[in-house]
Amino acid sequence: MRRAGILLHISSLPSPGPVGDIGPAAHRLVDWLARAGCTTWQVLPLNRVGPGFCPYASPSALASEPALISLEWLIRDGLLDPRPLPLPTAKVEVDGVNHWKRPLLREAADRLIARDPERVEEYARQNPWVTDWALFAELHEEVGEGWWSWENAGLRDRKKDAIKKELKRREAGVKRQIALQLIFDQQWEELRSYADRRGVQLIGDVPIFVMGDGCDTWVNRELFELNAEGRPSVVTGVPPDYFSPTGQLWGNPHYRWSAHEATGFAWWKLRLSRVLRHVHRARIDHFRGLAAAWTVPTTAQTAMEGYWTPGPGKALFDALGPLPLIAEDLGLITPDVHELRQHIGAPGMKVLQFAFGSDANHHFLPHNYPDPNWVCYTGTHDNDTAIGWYHSAPEPARHRYRVYAGRDGADVAWDLIRMAWASVANDAIAPMQDVMALGGEARMNVPGEAEGNWTWRMHDPPWWAASRLRELAWSYGRLHNED
Repeated sequence: MRRAGILLHISSLPSPGPVGDIGPAAHRLVDWLARAGCTTWQVLPLNRVGPGFCPYASPSALASEPALISLEWLIRDGLLDPRPLPLPTAKVEVDGVNHWKRPLLREAADRLIARDPERVEEYARQNPWVTDWALFAELHEEVGEGWWSWENAGLRDRKKDAIKKELKRREAGVKRQIALQLIFDQQWEELRSYADRRGVQLIGDVPIFVMGDGCDTWVNRELFELNAEGRPSVVTGVPPDYFSPTGQLWGNPHYRWSAHEATGFAWWKLRLSRVLRHVHRARIDHFRGLAAAWTVPTTAQTAMEGYWTPGPGKALFDALGPLPLIAEDLGLITPDVHELRQHIGAPGMKVLQFAFGSDANHHFLPHNYPDPNWVCYTGTHDNDTAIGWYHSAPEPARHRYRVYAGRDGADVAWDLIRMAWASVANDAIAPMQDVMALGGEARMNVPGEAEGNWTWRMHDPPWWAASRLRELAWSYGRLHNED
C-alpha cells in the first residue's frame, strides 16, 4: 500500500502548558491526518527523556515519558481536580515540565494508587521491568547521577537483600513511578485506538543505544561493554558524515553481543515488544550499527579515532522473527548493511535533502529508487527544515534541485513534498515543519549540539495544508480514506 504521512513528535503538539501531550491535541492531529489523506503518523521515541529533553538519550529503553501524559484527560478521569490549564507555551519549557507539570503528575499517580491499588499491582506483575525502573528512577533522583558511583555498594551492584530493603523503604515512590507508567499506557492506548478508527498508523522509534547512566545498564550490566566499575569501556559514535567533519561522539556504551546471543536476545525481544505495543511499525535508529558499529576509545577527543566492530547481524533478527520495522540506513552504508536490510525485508530511508549534492546518479534521487520498498522523507528530525536547508545549501545543490524539480525555489518545502508523494516509495513522509513551510528557526535537532534542541512546538494543525496534501495523495495513489 502506498501511504503518506507526517513526522511530528508528541512534545511539539499544542497541548496546554509547557509540553505537548497525548490528550485532545493528539486526537485532533489524528483528525487532521485523516482529512489530509495521511495514513501514517511518525513520532520520535516515547522513552523517558534524558538531558536537554532528548528522547534519544533515555535512562530507560522500556519506560515511557510521563511528561507526555495529558492533564486534560487526568481531570476528565477524576485523577486531578478540575482547574484552569495554561495556554501552550511557544516552545517546550523544561523548567515548566519539571517544576509545574511533574508535581501534578505525581498527585494524579497517588490518587490512582489510593483509588485502585490492585490495578497498579497487576500492572507491575504483568510488566516485571517496571519495578526495576521505578526503583532506579527514585534512586537516581535522590542519590544522584552515575549509578556506578553510588556509595551503597549493595544498591550499586544490585544485591538481592539491598534491593528488597530499598523497595520497602521507598514503597510510596516506587508505586508512584509504576502508576505513571500505567497512566501513560492507558492514555496511549486510547490514542492508538482512535488512530485505528480513523485509519491512521503510528510509527514509533527505537534508539539503537542506551545511556551509560541508565536503568538498562544498572539492571543488565553483563549485556554491555562496561568495565569493573560499571562505566563504558568503549563508547559509541559515527565516523565523519554529512553532519560533522570529525564524526559524532555519542558516548553510549556498546552492547556485549555475545551475552545477548546467549540469552536468545531476550532483552531485545522485550524492548521491541514494548515499542510495538504502542505503535504499528517501528523505525530502528542507526540500523547500520546492527551490522557493524563505530567503536571509540573512552580517551578519544573525537569520533575520528574510532574503528568498526561487528554487530549481531542476521542472528538478532532471526531470533526476533518477522516484525514491522523500518531501517534507518543512513550514514556510511556498506554492502553488509544492505544485505541485512534485505534479509529482514524492512524498507530503508531516502532523504530528499541529501539528494542534490552530487550528480544524477545519487541514490536518494527518486528516479534511482530500485524498488518501492523505501520510505521517502523530505527531511528528518535531524535535518534542517526544507526551507532552512535551501537557504544554507551550496548553490550547486540548489541549482540541481531547481532543475530537477522544474521550480524556482520559491516553494521548496512543498516542491519536496510533491516529489516524495510522487516517488515510487511505498511510504512518503514529511516533517510537519515542512508542511507548514517553516524556516530553520523550527528545526527540531542539530546532531552534535548539546543545547537548543527538542523544543519546537506548533500551533493548531494547518487546515489549508490538509486540503493540499489530500490532493497530492489522490494524485499519486496514496489516498485510502473517504473522510
